[in-house]
Amino acid sequence: MTILRLLCIGLSAVILFAGCGSSAVRDGEPAPAKWNNSSFVFTAYGAVEGEADKDDTWVWRGIPYASPPVGERRWRAPAPPADWSGVQKTVKFRGACAQFSPVIPGMVIGSEDCLYLNIWRPRTSEDNLPVYVFIHGGGNSIGSANMVSDYYGHALAARSNMVYVSFNYRLGPFGWFTHPAIRASSLTPEDASGNYGTLDIIAALEWIQENIVSFGGDPERVIVTGESAGGINVTSLLLSRYAKGLFSHAMSQSGGMLLSSVEEGDVSANEVIERFLQRDGLVNNTADAVRYISDMPAGEIRGYLLKKSSREILKGYSSRTVGMTGAPAVFADGTVIPLEGYDLIADGRQPVKVPIILGANKDEVKLFFSFDRSFSWRSELYQAAGTYGSMQWKAGAVDTLLRLLTKDPEHPPVYGYRFDWGSPDESGESPLPRNWGLKLGAAHTFEIPFFLGTGTLNGPLYTSRLFTKANRAGRKALSAAMMEYISSFVRTGDPSRLANGDLRPVWESWSNLDDGPKVVLFDVDGDSAKIEMSYKEDTDSSIRRLMKEELTESLLAETLDYLGDSQR
Repeated sequence: MTILRLLCIGLSAVILFAGCGSSAVRDGEPAPAKWNNSSFVFTAYGAVEGEADKDDTWVWRGIPYASPPVGERRWRAPAPPADWSGVQKTVKFRGACAQFSPVIPGMVIGSEDCLYLNIWRPRTSEDNLPVYVFIHGGGNSIGSANMVSDYYGHALAARSNMVYVSFNYRLGPFGWFTHPAIRASSLTPEDASGNYGTLDIIAALEWIQENIVSFGGDPERVIVTGESAGGINVTSLLLSRYAKGLFSHAMSQSGGMLLSSVEEGDVSANEVIERFLQRDGLVNNTADAVRYISDMPAGEIRGYLLKKSSREILKGYSSRTVGMTGAPAVFADGTVIPLEGYDLIADGRQPVKVPIILGANKDEVKLFFSFDRSFSWRSELYQAAGTYGSMQWKAGAVDTLLRLLTKDPEHPPVYGYRFDWGSPDESGESPLPRNWGLKLGAAHTFEIPFFLGTGTLNGPLYTSRLFTKANRAGRKALSAAMMEYISSFVRTGDPSRLANGDLRPVWESWSNLDDGPKVVLFDVDGDSAKIEMSYKEDTDSSIRRLMKEELTESLLAETLDYLGDSQR
């Protein structure tokens, strides 16, 4: 126990810093310090000092939530952070986790010492505020909590009166890596799981449960949200007994039900090790590498891999679109994630049952298509594949899972959305300038600044191009409505309960009835938000029927072929 924690037990807040607060001993440990509207806060591990930020908020950047997973701690479950004495200045973001650069192909950036979180909250004396947790995306192989300003929490903290938390978690082969030698040389079942990134996310949520009261947050009202891979991580938490009780609500944005098998992880790891052995001159070919590995004791293989730097480890993989590796991630390992995977939800046996929102964007895949220079956005193929590929994304990530969750009579109500802002309407009009409505439309990631209110779109990449004076009023109105729905959802479990009835249509929960409500549609009509319920469900079969009705035979064949390739 640190001196600061002992002082916080024995002395009053008047004698100490304004941020210490009153504290009581519970089972030999200090209870969390109460919120005092100060940049000084006492966590369970030591004191931190943040600073004032935009929108009249406080911010703390780079608080350690786990010990650095370096050296022997690589490919181990996260351990609690070490206590510290004195006051940690938490005014700068900590670096990203080790990964390929999303900008410079093949370049390695970041560090394995990366398990830090950031907190924003209003500069008020109010406590017991709901807590909004955001998990960044990036294919579970790139990204960070502060990669773009879209992820910052000052606007949401101020406008929704919440505590906002974001964090980094191990990525790529440092976050998800399994191999028989790693499992055999592991100290605990968690170490052997291969799901180190998932365990990091769980550790961050545990830290929030332990410490968020000190920042004025309510640990009983925590919504965990995530986009893309972050959304996949959110839905995977529903399956894990380790996540039970760590959050009260959830939202998955453009996520899905994607898991890898341990066998897939073993194949990938063996390919990487074989590559290393050949590069190091220990073997001449793949066949020799296979024999070499089979003769190596488990501890020797682990030691061989631990000696390699993070850069060397990553160079065993290919850097694909914007630096993502495409390696297996989130393993159904039987410990952290059950072997049954999402079959648990189909049977209503998942350990975590909370109100949840699932959503997708109308033109999800066009963001990825825009990086493919093999065909033009002007082509019929681009538009057809963009339309139906995005519908397939929604069918798999949203509609299918909502239907499964709703089958369980004991599950709380679940909700769906489709984000349409930017997509051309029936008359071909889009709020985006020039031809961007056809190029990107309501593409992947575009909903993030609307939920968080940041006013930036993928940082500098699209903000100046797509956020214009002409579409400002409409997007501001839509963002305000979306933020109001989520504020109501985390406070009540119903996104419409606290919304202004004169301005907001009711966001109805998903119904499995054929003519029942399905998802809400988020769009604009000029300078106003346009929000309405849809009663249409997307399935693989309904999408295939629609394609056959609307596409020529040759374009249908091209579209199916391209989508098949893109899925692989």
